[in-house]
Amino acid sequence: METSKVLNLILAVALVVLSVKITFLDSDKGGGAANGECDTAQIVLDNIMTRTSIRDYTQQKVEKEKIETILRAGMAAPTARNCQPWSFVVIDNEEMLQKIAEVMPNAKMTSKASFAVAVCGNMDKAMEGDGREYWVQDVSAVSENILLAAHGMGLGAVWTGVYPIKARMQSLSDLLSLPENIVPFCVIPVGYPAESPLPKDKWKPENVHYNTWQ
Repeated sequence: METSKVLNLILAVALVVLSVKITFLDSDKGGGAANGECDTAQIVLDNIMTRTSIRDYTQQKVEKEKIETILRAGMAAPTARNCQPWSFVVIDNEEMLQKIAEVMPNAKMTSKASFAVAVCGNMDKAMEGDGREYWVQDVSAVSENILLAAHGMGLGAVWTGVYPIKARMQSLSDLLSLPENIVPFCVIPVGYPAESPLPKDKWKPENVHYNTWQ
């Protein structure tokens, strides 16, 4: 009889211990998922907050697979009615990079870049009617995605504006032999960074308004 009581007591204790362990395991699983979500969000936010314009590059060439990843990231941008009114010209020829630096005073750093992306608007794909100019917003989103993707892979890049300055648009169109329906929007030189400037803190609460302008 005493033996039976002892066995029952041992069994009860074992069940309690097992129950506690299961509770902790379930808690860890939930916490792990939450931590994973937090980690992912923090990685994305860090990439956005630490990105800055890089204008000096080493001589190391950017790998082809990284170039394609950057272009894929660009094309993942939001676009009005999914028109995707963009086209890219990738320039990785040293002579062409030098020529871009010569015809675009604001893009002299292109001569040192491993490659550059000329982000263009494709007017054949742009919306018709009142939404025609949405292409500018679409390719702007593309350009930011390219910058963030480059930064996320340890590369440096800078947005050099072309559109709407007609002289720059004409010079780049001539150099790249762009057809009439393709509008050069910006040139983004990319390379391995030879400088590490600190990002600027651009947060200004006074620029934020809630519900109405007050």
